[in-house]
Amino acid sequence: MHYYRYSNAKVSCWYKYLLFSYNIIFWGVLSDLTKVTRLHGIDPVVLVLMVGVVMFTLGFAGCVGALRENICLLKFFCGAIVLIFFLELAVAVLAFLFQDWVRDRFREFFESNIRSYRDDIDLQNLIDSLQKANQCCGAFGPEDWDLNVYFNCSGASYSREKCGVPFSCCVPDPAQKVVNTQCGYDVRIQLKNKWDESIFTKGCIQVLEGWLPRNIYIVAGVFIAISLLQIFGIFLARTLISDIEAVKAGHHF
Repeated sequence: MHYYRYSNAKVSCWYKYLLFSYNIIFWGVLSDLTKVTRLHGIDPVVLVLMVGVVMFTLGFAGCVGALRENICLLKFFCGAIVLIFFLELAVAVLAFLFQDWVRDRFREFFESNIRSYRDDIDLQNLIDSLQKANQCCGAFGPEDWDLNVYFNCSGASYSREKCGVPFSCCVPDPAQKVVNTQCGYDVRIQLKNKWDESIFTKGCIQVLEGWLPRNIYIVAGVFIAISLLQIFGIFLARTLISDIEAVKAGHHF
């Protein structure tokens, strides 16, 4: 005698296509990583490729797992999102507890990139954008550009940019419609009390340290929004896994 188990369980199309859409939208938004730069000699292209591989793998697992109702892919996707969520949380807590350490690492990061400013066009564009947007120059001030062989003030340098700063350090002239890329030439030969007439004299680390307390609610809001999106993705994946397992259980006898 055979005993059959009948069940009305079915996989929700809502959850299936919501999870598929979630992957397309969420990972699509986070894929704009063209401004990633080098850290201690790591090429930006390598970092972009590494992040791209991770995002492709998770996006593939989420999309294919949802459409094909594949429990293994969905569990992998769910587990990876949980891991990323807790890593983000740990980084945020550690950054808050060890602010001096983070400040030193950021200084090393910035100074390392100053040394390589002319070696990589992507790196150059990133630093220029950072300095222009925040109206700052160097890590702690214009003197930091002595770290770069082209801007160094030492007598051994024969660069035309000697004792200068990049154009992104220059105070913009509203009357000029074309960017003067030579505006920083020979600026640091002048007396220091005249520097602020032509270039920004605050360091970018100081500016960013002042920006964070003023915008702490915005930073917290962005962090919470990303966390909620990740939790929502975990919820969709777990719900879809439960539906699939319920349907499979209903077919057994």
